[in-house]
Amino acid sequence: MLAKYVVAEIGSLVADPSRVEMLTRLLDGERHSAGDLARAAGVSPQAASAHLTKLTRGGLVRVTRAGRSRLFEIDRPEVGELLESLSAATRPRQTMWASPSAEPIRFARTCYDHMAGQLAVLITRAWLERGILRARGTSFELTTTGERWFAARDIDSDALRRQRRAFGRGCLDWTEREPHLGGALGAAWLRHCFDQEWIKRISRTRAIRLSDAGRAALHDLLGVDAPTLSRSA
Repeated sequence: MLAKYVVAEIGSLVADPSRVEMLTRLLDGERHSAGDLARAAGVSPQAASAHLTKLTRGGLVRVTRAGRSRLFEIDRPEVGELLESLSAATRPRQTMWASPSAEPIRFARTCYDHMAGQLAVLITRAWLERGILRARGTSFELTTTGERWFAARDIDSDALRRQRRAFGRGCLDWTEREPHLGGALGAAWLRHCFDQEWIKRISRTRAIRLSDAGRAALHDLLGVDAPTLSRSA
């Protein structure tokens, strides 16, 4: 019975389009002001405040103080993964991605603290094909080969397993309708890609750009040949 009421509460929170726009803005993994989220949702500051109060009380968003400002962020990684999966289950893909302007967000983006989009799915497929990951139900686990592969990237899988979250969650991709790697391991991989400057954020969006160095590294390490975006994207 408790699960039923929890699901119903989450459903009510994401039933409002303005709140969905705010949550989508927060999927870049950054902290944002109420004003920024109001602009993202196209609502007044007063309306944004009311929506954010509901999201905070509902446990989807948390707020911190920075001087006189209040900054909002996704409460925990599982919320980001839930939102990505809900989008994958409900949004039609063929009508949304016909425009070249939609290419960057479909190609690669952050799903709170891990990578999503075509690039993330291609990488996850390559890990599976090379025996680095293996699927176990709705999750991924590392093989012995995978332990060595991630260790060579200075990613400590034992330390990640000690975190109080899923290790290798399979997150259903919003645009590709295939799982990509989430959880603690997916978050560590995203940090590694940023640290190596293989990917870079695109300003004011959760889309990420693949650098020339990143394209070369993914080809050399995993045989991934990432598609090239059209110039108009």
